[in-house]
Amino acid sequence: MKDFPNPPQAPLRSPDKVMRLARMGSMFPTRLSFLRTLMRALAAENVQVTRPVWQIDTRGFGHAVYTLRFGGHDYALVAVSSDLPADQRTDRVIATAWDTAYVLYDGVPDADEIARICASAPKQEAARFTERDLVLSRANKSVRLFAHVVERLKAGQQPDEALARQTGYLMRTTAVYGNGKFGIADRARIEARPGFGGPFMAEMLTVWLIRHFTHDLVEFVGGAPLDRRIKRHLGIGNSTGLGMAPFLVNHPVLLNNWMLARETALAQVRAIQLVPKGQAARLEALALRAAQHLSEWQVPDIAHQDRIDRLLRDWAAARAEGRFAQGALVKMGAIEALLAWSETASLDVQELVVALLLEPFGDVIDGLAECMSDPFGAMVLPLPDTDAVKAQIEEAAAWALAPDYDAKPECHQFWYVSAAKQEPRLGNRFEEPGADLESPLDIGRRIKALYQDLPETAQPMADFLADHPDHALAASRVAAAAQYPYGEIRDNLIAQTCLPIDMLRCKLSFFGASKFDPKSDRWTRITLCQGAPLADELQDNADDWWLPVYAA
Repeated sequence: MKDFPNPPQAPLRSPDKVMRLARMGSMFPTRLSFLRTLMRALAAENVQVTRPVWQIDTRGFGHAVYTLRFGGHDYALVAVSSDLPADQRTDRVIATAWDTAYVLYDGVPDADEIARICASAPKQEAARFTERDLVLSRANKSVRLFAHVVERLKAGQQPDEALARQTGYLMRTTAVYGNGKFGIADRARIEARPGFGGPFMAEMLTVWLIRHFTHDLVEFVGGAPLDRRIKRHLGIGNSTGLGMAPFLVNHPVLLNNWMLARETALAQVRAIQLVPKGQAARLEALALRAAQHLSEWQVPDIAHQDRIDRLLRDWAAARAEGRFAQGALVKMGAIEALLAWSETASLDVQELVVALLLEPFGDVIDGLAECMSDPFGAMVLPLPDTDAVKAQIEEAAAWALAPDYDAKPECHQFWYVSAAKQEPRLGNRFEEPGADLESPLDIGRRIKALYQDLPETAQPMADFLADHPDHALAASRVAAAAQYPYGEIRDNLIAQTCLPIDMLRCKLSFFGASKFDPKSDRWTRITLCQGAPLADELQDNADDWWLPVYAA
């Protein structure tokens, strides 16, 4: 920490303010996002990516292997490209065939291991894997752009830049599996390794290498190299649905650590009373970049495009008023003043300002990325008696007491797990069967039920739970609230107004996603690695791609 060796800290924003679905659904990626953290780590080691195997035919089908050494360990991505009939191509998780499939391998695979992976990876869930297989993934082509790029390259031309900018990726993944799925390695196998201690680092490495493969594949089939500017802009798409949403509810310690790191970073930046000229100039330039990014963020959904357009107008007005001007930002207390102004604007503006303010202060906040994992799980002492539980609910979970969970709008939805795909789903309690198999994601309702059953006279919690075992989950969440204040989404997750897309955006922003393209309130497309350094650019462009824009 060069410029701010012992950063002071302003007060943290309250969990009651931060942990609301609407705000979580307005979050943007930051320099603490996992892809950004990974790129810095790769650059610090000057990691070199090699391609020892390229068994791809002229149509683009076959397999390839990429290798690298990172944190003292060798890893390889085995990529398999298949001839997929058009009628089998779908983003839905129930698909059984994909254009490409991938395994991140622990070590450098020999010919037998490559053959095993090439046979298994295209089957995905239908196959079984080994502990040498760290991550499993698959992706489909963005057919129109992929075909267009191949056609242009074969003709000796570069692709249409407007189309490349509009789509932003050659392929999109529909799953990036880790942590023991289908026999692949448990996270415990690698979590102590340098570079892999942070959340989802192996998965993010896989996505970055997949992007590298998509570039190589389109150039090979097209017979010519892509312009570097275009290549850098082509990230990896992703389709994400309801399966991701319950993760945040089921991992409260991890959610707390992510949010706490982000909020602590903001608090440390807020404590900077006088912004140095260099950082002020950087903020002004990044505010301009954000405006261009918003102008390039185009989605088919009319309502969401209106939301983007409103944000762009509000941002442009703020820039015109000089709120992001270097001269304004070097004044005493400018950061606090900017945040205070943002509180008068929309949640989208507020959270974009937060992400912007974190960006130039890596020397102050980047170390917080090391605090975002959950190596030990919840470490909480149970509350001793029912009076302590009641007091804790009133102090930290009053949000759970407000709704009338018997009213239809407040219990409209129920979460369950699909028997066919073992994936989370959301049902209408009053129109669909299955509520008897409801998953315990109704944390607010459970806390209120616990509160209502607490006796007037103090009773040891062990005795109370012996008589009321159905309250054990709620009691554990209440006990955890003091230690993990940002671990609970402070909204009714079964209400008619609950939008799972807000949970998806929150989690995906921590991954480093941008260009959210909602297809409903239950699934979205995104772009990952857009603007990220290419494999040979880690020393030049490793950490300057927040809210990427198309470079003219």
